[in-house]
Amino acid sequence: MANQTTLEAPATPKELEATHRHGLKSALMLTGAALGVAALGLYLYVPGLYEVSTDDAYVDAHIVSVVPKVAAYVLAVHVNDNSKMKRGDLLVELDPRDFEVAVESAAADLKSAEANAANNEAQLKEQQAIIAQSEAAVAGDRATLEFAQQELQRYGSLANTGFGTEQRFQQAQSDIGQRQAALRRDQAALDAARAHVAVIEAEGQQAQAAITRQRAALAQAQLNLSYTKIYAVKKGTVANKTVETGNFVQPGQVLFSTVPETLFVTANYKETQLTDVRPGQAVTIRIDAFPGVPLSAHVDSIQRGTGSQFALLPPENATGNFVKVVQRVPVKITFDDPAEATQWIGPGMSVETAITIAERPRWLSWMEWR
Repeated sequence: MANQTTLEAPATPKELEATHRHGLKSALMLTGAALGVAALGLYLYVPGLYEVSTDDAYVDAHIVSVVPKVAAYVLAVHVNDNSKMKRGDLLVELDPRDFEVAVESAAADLKSAEANAANNEAQLKEQQAIIAQSEAAVAGDRATLEFAQQELQRYGSLANTGFGTEQRFQQAQSDIGQRQAALRRDQAALDAARAHVAVIEAEGQQAQAAITRQRAALAQAQLNLSYTKIYAVKKGTVANKTVETGNFVQPGQVLFSTVPETLFVTANYKETQLTDVRPGQAVTIRIDAFPGVPLSAHVDSIQRGTGSQFALLPPENATGNFVKVVQRVPVKITFDDPAEATQWIGPGMSVETAITIAERPRWLSWMEWR
């Protein structure tokens, strides 16, 4: 059998044009895809050269818990949920009657202590008079004894010369004994009176100590009475209110919280992202609730320690099953315009932050961090 050769017909101009168009379209699609991948790579990679970002961040504030210092019934509550307050506003009143009675009782005890101290001073003055009296008696006894000794010498000389009687001489001897006994008696009374001064002075010290103690008790009672009125210590907003009129509250019980107007952001960055982060660097903040409203801020400070280090159960890496985990470090970020931020955001709201760690290239100004 003879070999047969199949001859293909040459392509027409229309077929050549269609093939050319198909190849050009494929080339354009491949080029577009390559450019898209390159643009996506630039979009994801290049921003990391001049900023670090995280979505592990939230709005924070130094929230103050309002708690009573004394146990009492709530007489009145002058704030409501989400109401605003300013420094010095009266927030809560507790029943003051028990504390008013305590103040009156402490004041009476103080007056009693002061009366005891005054009585002690009077006793001390009286004792000084008794001492002076005893000293005078001792001086009189010494003068009488000296006269009796002179009489004894006189009657003794008369008796020796025969001009005096033996009886009178014996009487002079007896007078000396009586005078000596009286002197010893009055001297002992004087010593006792002087010794009693120390007792009265010790009692005076006790009286002064009692006055000091009662003054402290009165001050404490007055302080407890002042605790029945709770005032605002700073400007802010009421949150988490749990107290109502008529409740019995205990010391340390949280009545409600005060959210201050000054807010900040706590952003938990990976430790590997903090290489070039410094206080003062500019930060862009986007709040999840308002994604289209970026806020300007700056880095305030970086915590010295990771978040896990201050957890209830901090990690112990000295074990045989150690697995290295990148830790997070809290970074405090403050708003450049605090008034703008406090109008519509509150603590706990989720945010995203981007810290500018280097100058952004001008040719990349068309890129926006998301």
